[in-house]
Amino acid sequence: MRKFDTKVQHLKYKVLREVARLAWNDTLLERVFDVPKIIVPGNEPTMRCCVYKERAILEERVKIAMGGDRENPNVIEVIDIACDECPVGGYEVTNACRGCLAHRCEDVCKRGAITFDSNHVAHIDKSKCVECGQCAKVCPYTAIVHRKRPCQSACKIKAISVNENKAAQIDNDKCTSCGACVYQCPFGAITDKSYILEVIKLLKESDGGKNNKVYAIVAPSISSQFTYAKLGQVITGLKALGFHTVVEAALGADIVAMDEAKELSEKGFLTSSCCPAFVKYVKSAFPAMTPYISHNPSPMVAISKYIKDTTPGAKTVFIGPCTAKKAEARYDEVRPYVDSVLTFEELQALFDSKGIDITYLDEGVLDNASYYGRIFARSGGLTDAAAEAMKEQNIDFEIKPVVCDGIEECRVALLKKSKNVLNGNFIEGMACIGGCIGGAGCLTHGEKNKAEVDKYGREAYEKTISDALAVLNK
Repeated sequence: MRKFDTKVQHLKYKVLREVARLAWNDTLLERVFDVPKIIVPGNEPTMRCCVYKERAILEERVKIAMGGDRENPNVIEVIDIACDECPVGGYEVTNACRGCLAHRCEDVCKRGAITFDSNHVAHIDKSKCVECGQCAKVCPYTAIVHRKRPCQSACKIKAISVNENKAAQIDNDKCTSCGACVYQCPFGAITDKSYILEVIKLLKESDGGKNNKVYAIVAPSISSQFTYAKLGQVITGLKALGFHTVVEAALGADIVAMDEAKELSEKGFLTSSCCPAFVKYVKSAFPAMTPYISHNPSPMVAISKYIKDTTPGAKTVFIGPCTAKKAEARYDEVRPYVDSVLTFEELQALFDSKGIDITYLDEGVLDNASYYGRIFARSGGLTDAAAEAMKEQNIDFEIKPVVCDGIEECRVALLKKSKNVLNGNFIEGMACIGGCIGGAGCLTHGEKNKAEVDKYGREAYEKTISDALAVLNK
């Protein structure tokens, strides 16, 4: 069974796997730049114009797999030399233009950007065009189309532009590190920094828990990943890597649900705080809405704080589908609790770097959280949990949720609230379509993931949030 959705993901995985393998064997510094030759053997290119450029790009991938540019605060980086095959984009005239006499496109263009050749075929002067789109609207043949690069189409907050070398560039002030561009780039020219070396260092220093214990905090969306094996085998695989204990981030979601329900009833209006990409978007695009963001930490931080408070010397590694969690873990207020972050892609690379085939392992047990904590992984789950938390705490407050599935729906809801026309008192903001199950660091993406998360939630031993927290506090 395929482990990845795309060949770009597989290439990224191979680089991560080789870097991790060398790190485990303490040969990283001596041999790390052999990785491009391992992945692209011989002298024949497989993807690019020549094998030398191919290997040069892979060297850049290796650097990002080792932590990337330390001077760039963003966890999302562009490999400039890999970003050279996409058209610049904009409005273009296709061969569907019939050279008609009406010239409606010329009439509506206020910039004089449209001219005609001797056959009356239209041409657009890109230096004059402001991409208003009026010409495309009036063309009777729909011969004028708007072409956008995949990364720009994926980035709904317009944080990506094109530099003078025609490579993508990211506006770090706007970027939320959601990783949508990473997943959609067909050449893998945009990718997320990896902290896989940090994690290996933590595990090696722990020596199987003889020193500081390293906790793996797994996101509930793990239930829809690693489809070629059983979830219990993934848990056993994590312990085989050297993690002392595997804990559900969903238990942190149970903590957050209870506290957020109280906060909402006290303040009367809130926006959620569990998705770091959504929180960053509110702060950058709707700064006046910042006071409405819930003061509760994300589930990742909530459970990590609990572990650090109850286990002196413990180290925590969050494992999930989200590239924005890598950015969140670097925040000053989060850094004391979360030591590092891995995506599911990187976890697969870790397994294979140590030769661990999880399909041959016995099944471990992961049963910490409630149904409601687990369904945080999909859009609408946080709202269901908050409503349940109100009920369990006997809070007399009518929650009127606005569930935002993806950053575009978030923008609409925030805009309505800023104009005081929003019919609701709680905005559940998820930057990725589908919620966490749509994160860029997933091995697989699809509608089936929602069903898997709901199924996983129903399998929870603790059926209420209160029951889950009671076990936690024993």
